[in-house]
Amino acid sequence: MKFKSLALAATVLAALAAPVSAQIKEHVFKVGIGLSEDHPQALAVKHFAEKLAAKSGGKMNAKLFASGSLGNDVSMTSALRGGTLEMTVPDSSTLMSLIKPFGVLNLPLTFNNEQEADAVLDGPFGQKLLAMLPDKGLIGLGFWENGFRHVTNSRRSINTADDLAGLKLRVIQSPLFLDTFNALGTNATPMPFTELYTAMEQKAVDGQENPPATILASKFYEVQKHLVLSRHMYSAWVLLISKKTWDGLSADEKKIVQEAAREATVFERKTIRAFSETALGELKKAGMQISELPASEQAKLRTKLQPVLAKYSKEFGEETTNELMGELAKARGGK
Repeated sequence: MKFKSLALAATVLAALAAPVSAQIKEHVFKVGIGLSEDHPQALAVKHFAEKLAAKSGGKMNAKLFASGSLGNDVSMTSALRGGTLEMTVPDSSTLMSLIKPFGVLNLPLTFNNEQEADAVLDGPFGQKLLAMLPDKGLIGLGFWENGFRHVTNSRRSINTADDLAGLKLRVIQSPLFLDTFNALGTNATPMPFTELYTAMEQKAVDGQENPPATILASKFYEVQKHLVLSRHMYSAWVLLISKKTWDGLSADEKKIVQEAAREATVFERKTIRAFSETALGELKKAGMQISELPASEQAKLRTKLQPVLAKYSKEFGEETTNELMGELAKARGGK
């Protein structure tokens, strides 16, 4: 009788478990990124893959393709929309051409620190942006940190706002980035990230702008001597999955992907902030000369960029810009 009871209990448990396990099928998500395999972004993708496998009993997996092996941010985002690639983590600026309001995140000299960015991106404003993605064939699983962007170049030290004038700088393929750096007097040159190192090595461009983690992980110190801590713009990445892939998942599978993404987001921010703290020291050791703009010169940057801020606040939508500023005020303790 005891054995019958145990057998019955086992049968009941199996029956209860069966519908759930049946809902989890074998999946391998290809995740393409432009950065190197040792960059914090890549480490976070690997963390996501580990969590995905653990939560699905090994049935759901993610495979990293780093260093632009599957294309650049623009082409990979397009591949997601077409359903030929499952996942990527582009800079939020890549989405501007699809959804204008995403551009407000890159308005120059807007965020003061990482905590403000977290509050805005994880709050109603960030979620509202992510909710615009499905209409474009994309699903946003969260915002990851790229960080505050700084300028590097191979020609001279930058100590004033005017020192930027005349430098040929590679920028992200975006009108906002072009206008921002042209307003600062540089010769802004749009170029895919995957072509940048070679362009600097061959002196096709004088320099570029990126956060410290990217400058270090991409070994730009080998072809760039000067770094100025300009903090001209905060940059976020968006963890994306193709809507075609997403629509093919069961409710249980979607839940697993979302949970793994949330944990990977916490991991990514923690990892890149720790990496960025040590990056400047490593860059200095590698021979880069680091300067910092004093507050008076930062104020001059802001003055030069006023026309750009006015133009793009309108272009991205004044209502959206006002919403962003309202969320920033709350994050800063305002009402």
